[in-house]
Amino acid sequence: MVRRTEWPGDSPDSSRAEKELSPQDPAERARAICLRLLTGTPRTRKQLADALRKREVPDEVAEEVLSRFEDVGLIDDAAFAGAWVESRHHGRGLARRALARELRTKGVDAELIDEAVGRLDSDQEEETARELVARKLRATRGLDRDRRLRRLAGMLARKGYPEGMALRVVRQALEAEGEYTDDLPHEGF
Repeated sequence: MVRRTEWPGDSPDSSRAEKELSPQDPAERARAICLRLLTGTPRTRKQLADALRKREVPDEVAEEVLSRFEDVGLIDDAAFAGAWVESRHHGRGLARRALARELRTKGVDAELIDEAVGRLDSDQEEETARELVARKLRATRGLDRDRRLRRLAGMLARKGYPEGMALRVVRQALEAEGEYTDDLPHEGF
């Protein structure tokens, strides 16, 4: 039976390249970890710092490696935030509020979040809400009007749309289908 020597920070998800590096060279190990993680998908500085901490790379070494990666442009939280907003808004229909929440969980700085979500204007956000409602509207046919309203507005709320906008968009869609909406509240449920 072959016994293998385990190094601190070894885990089943560590790459072979990481394991082959000398345990005495934490900077080289940190660079290999970051490069491997950045190969699959862009990451924020915080995500990489968390991965290095999980693999027990000393904080000062991690800071040095992460700063160098930022200097050469391999880590760019502003670009990450902009791409995230573009992708998740167009792909999933998420509103500014939901996008900001997701970016906060990824460790993006509040100023960068504001800048990235600020690129979406209210008209663009409302147009996306209309498209989402139009796609779901057909699935709610046959339900009573109030249930349709709750389902459609709830779907928009889960995607981060403001309540007033959600209700306005859903009311307009229901009216376009011939539903009577004059008795519906204009704000709140």
